[in-house]
Amino acid sequence: MTEPSGLRDLMSEQPSNDPFEECELSPDAILGTHTFEDVLFTDETETPVNVLNGETPAHSQASVDEARVFAAGIDSDTPHIALPASVEAQIETASKPYTAAAFFHFKATGSLKRHRAYHAAYNSDTFSVEFEADYESGDLTISVEEEDCQSEIENV
Repeated sequence: MTEPSGLRDLMSEQPSNDPFEECELSPDAILGTHTFEDVLFTDETETPVNVLNGETPAHSQASVDEARVFAAGIDSDTPHIALPASVEAQIETASKPYTAAAFFHFKATGSLKRHRAYHAAYNSDTFSVEFEADYESGDLTISVEEEDCQSEIENV
């Protein structure tokens, strides 16, 4: 009995070692250093104001240091950053004016495609990924470099 060729092809496929296999962007799209401007929580982040008394509600009062500590305290293998929460979310949930997310979150990088590409690079041994969160300017800088696999082979 012969098996259908599609099944035979499926059975012979090996799992891919390409961390970007599920990504819409290639590694070239994120290699190097990219700065995403005005995406982090800052002292200038918009907060709601009570129209009756002109004051910012207590739950929406926060400092950059508080936001930074909150983001750093997230129990995860992936470093987190503090992003501004929308005024609507602050009002509806009586929440702080910041939220935490992985440093490559689409709200910071501007697209889900970049989010997935940075995530793939971060989880791969093929790439070195570093980031700098400048909470004074609100800028996030992410650097991605391809690891030199040849030198690893020579050292073996």
